[in-house]
Amino acid sequence: MTPARPARTVLVLGGTAWLSGAVARAAVAQGHAVTCLARGESGASPAGADLVRGDRATAGVYDAVAGRDWDLVLDVSRQPLHVGTAAEALAAHARHWVFVSTMSVYADDTTPGQDESAPVHEPWSGTGLAATEDYGPAKVACERALLDAVPGALVARAGLIVGYGDPSDRFGYWPARFARAADDEPVLVPPPTDPCQVVDVEDLAAWLLRCGLEGTGGVMNAAGPVRTLGEVVEACRTVTGTPARTVAAEGPWLEEHGVEPWMGPESLPLWLPQAEYAGHATRDRARAVAAGLTARPLAETVGDALRWERELGLGRARQAGLSPTREGELLALLGG
Repeated sequence: MTPARPARTVLVLGGTAWLSGAVARAAVAQGHAVTCLARGESGASPAGADLVRGDRATAGVYDAVAGRDWDLVLDVSRQPLHVGTAAEALAAHARHWVFVSTMSVYADDTTPGQDESAPVHEPWSGTGLAATEDYGPAKVACERALLDAVPGALVARAGLIVGYGDPSDRFGYWPARFARAADDEPVLVPPPTDPCQVVDVEDLAAWLLRCGLEGTGGVMNAAGPVRTLGEVVEACRTVTGTPARTVAAEGPWLEEHGVEPWMGPESLPLWLPQAEYAGHATRDRARAVAAGLTARPLAETVGDALRWERELGLGRARQAGLSPTREGELLALLGG
């Protein structure tokens, strides 16, 4: 019998929101001693984890966890100020550090297949807290602040995260849309050959924890496999079991008719104009795969997303996706 591995000490800077909560739950499930440092406004910490309440914009916020030895510290912040002060307070007592960054750090979205050496935005150089519109440059500044303080850290540039608990309404639009469809109802879908690259939240959380506890470092694109939008749409239709039919529109037609790409109200989620974004969903993920990142079957991810959508309500007002009225107008123009 293989002896059980000893429990580790894991500090999650966060742990009450989506991805950080998934990491904390995975660590608790493995028997580790988990502490979450968070304001606690996004929800509760996972059962079995200790919650230390604190606002990272305030002085002394790390006092309750500083001076303790941590096998792993994981941070998901988008604020350079938070990342820098955390590293200053905790790095000396952290065996390993994982920072969750984003694909939005890249300055070039037009070139397919780029790896981690692709150019990134100039780092945000402001003071205080960065605004939402500075997300990509602020994450670049976070990466640099961390790697200056903890050179061996893992910087995981996450792709679009999807699955159960997704707060963005993007990926979930598709299983929800097919689940609402009546017999032979037309559903407007994006160009089926355009690329799509998503990573399941549970796959990502498990990998981040594994890398953190094994001491894996470096900068890696933590993305899922490159698929097509057609594959995603078909998986959603299959999982829901709907007899609805799809009506595909080409990218230039969608642009001409003012359809919003990617996210937000009256958008066609996950679709992006390829002239500007041919490289956005085709990032090279070889380093992360070599470090153990795996992808569950797409149908499982769709099923989890659908379960979440049903809990929220299929007919609710959404943050992302076409309203029935707008979709009907577009289908009429297409002759669908």
